[in-house]
Amino acid sequence: MNLVALNIESIPLGQPLPFILRGADGALLAQKGFVIRNRDELTVMVSRGLQLCVDTDESGDSHRAYLAQLQQMLLSDTSLGQIASMKITAGTHAERSGDAPAFPDWPELQLHATQLLRSPQAPDFMARFRALHEDLARYSTQAPDATLLALIFLSAQETRMYSATHAMLVACVTMLSARETLRWPEERVQCVGQAALSMNIAMTALQDQLALQTLPLTAEQMHAIEGHAARAEAMLRHIGVTDADWLEAVRNHHHRTPGPLADKSTGMQMARLIQRADVFGARISPRATRHPMPVTAAMQASYYDEEHQVDEAGAALVKTVGVYPPGAFVRLANQEVGVVLRRGNSATTPRVAVVLNRSGMPTGEPIPRDTAQPQWKIAAPVAQRDVRAQFPLQRLLALVEPAYRATK
Repeated sequence: MNLVALNIESIPLGQPLPFILRGADGALLAQKGFVIRNRDELTVMVSRGLQLCVDTDESGDSHRAYLAQLQQMLLSDTSLGQIASMKITAGTHAERSGDAPAFPDWPELQLHATQLLRSPQAPDFMARFRALHEDLARYSTQAPDATLLALIFLSAQETRMYSATHAMLVACVTMLSARETLRWPEERVQCVGQAALSMNIAMTALQDQLALQTLPLTAEQMHAIEGHAARAEAMLRHIGVTDADWLEAVRNHHHRTPGPLADKSTGMQMARLIQRADVFGARISPRATRHPMPVTAAMQASYYDEEHQVDEAGAALVKTVGVYPPGAFVRLANQEVGVVLRRGNSATTPRVAVVLNRSGMPTGEPIPRDTAQPQWKIAAPVAQRDVRAQFPLQRLLALVEPAYRATK
């Protein structure tokens, strides 16, 4: 039992409790689902000398999600008054995983993944990790273009939760490439996704710190980076992972080993695919000290190996995701600027929604364009930071999957 004292102001009124309410001695005060009707009922408890607590071991993600929301509010300079008034609410990611909708709240999933991957020592880590991976596998299977759009769009602007966002992107990209292009067996597809999602669990918090750091790396940080793959493998072994291919892929996900995939072991094939996707994901993400690389340049870096030859895993990645993947911004031949919504019949002819007209002004409603048509051919990539207008992710996702409109 791991009891944490609660601020009375954070307990929701008039709605079911999302956790079991306990006293400081662990005594049961209210079952999960009990409705506290008004503040007076809580005041009576406190006046009797009771300290209100939640057992984080039994509360699942309810309390962790609350802490994640607090962290996000602190990072975004939310006023102390708003932070103090925030309630612990039900409906967290893990609690609804059994009947999770096909289309997630991606910013919420970022928070959930960040908290999860920063705490691999938690007793329920493996169960929660597998649930997250299963969700990502389902999203990338049911709605691959929407999944790519969300993760690439978020990756191009994310620094505070870089590590988890990056891990989710690499996991989804590798699973899609393994399934659609490399035609790996489904068991191996799932395994490469698990390896990608867990590859950085030994340095999640450090990665987030480095994304915001403007000073040079310290000797301690360099040591942590150099040894993180081996430490991640050791941590996975410690928490019960026995799959040899998963462990080999994590241990070697930074190894630069060009050459045909057929010449490599299964684990090393997965490691190579992860390494290529890792390069792509890292280069499209911003840092405090640099802007993100244009998507096409990041793709090129993945396409060619260390000997400047076409890389088999990198080529599979480009063929699957496209030169202009969903979530990337592009300039068309007629000077309109659009965001890629769906992959097309070829890697260079995706479906696009125009968001800025030829004069650089917002179009109001996005205008669909088929870039396979000569007049709407893609002329150049556009950095997301250069698009001088705000486009809510949810609005873009609704253009890809209309069901997003109904579920949000």
